[in-house]
Amino acid sequence: MSQYNIAVIVGSLRQNSINRILAEALTKLAPPELKLTQVSVGNLPLYNQDDDSAPAEEVKKFKAEISAAQGVIFITPEYNRSIPGVLKNALDHASRPYGQSVWKGKPAGVLGASIGSNGTAMAQQHLRNVLAYLDMPTLNQPEAFVHIKDEATASPDSVIQNSQQQLERWLAAYLELVKTTLS
Repeated sequence: MSQYNIAVIVGSLRQNSINRILAEALTKLAPPELKLTQVSVGNLPLYNQDDDSAPAEEVKKFKAEISAAQGVIFITPEYNRSIPGVLKNALDHASRPYGQSVWKGKPAGVLGASIGSNGTAMAQQHLRNVLAYLDMPTLNQPEAFVHIKDEATASPDSVIQNSQQQLERWLAAYLELVKTTLS
């Protein structure tokens, strides 16, 4: 049995983010074939094309972590019906300079948590548009919109208790995408 190294990127900087809690729940539920590791995007400077020839150390580290991963799971909140700026910034850094993207060919999964009834549907769709351009095979079904009813008491265990079947089904589908893409 192979084990695949999967980078997990949470598009929220907040320490107690419900999307970070979702990432921790996924890690607990992941099948043994998936080794999930969170990769931080919070210390990346704002993307500036002028810096492509001499990127900051944090950018080099981030790109190396993505390069070493065999796939990427994006867990995104929805800000104003789209993805957070910090997530777009990370996508831009790792796709530049032009022609040197570290995203290309890596199987991607997209999900998110929200306290709202609409979930993160719009953010996920916007992110899928960007991932298509970055040439990342992306899991389209099943979709995963995790509804967190009480943010104050949210924990990885409560997310698992309320969404275990949905998340296990999503992880199984993502694992199949990884196997198919990397075989």
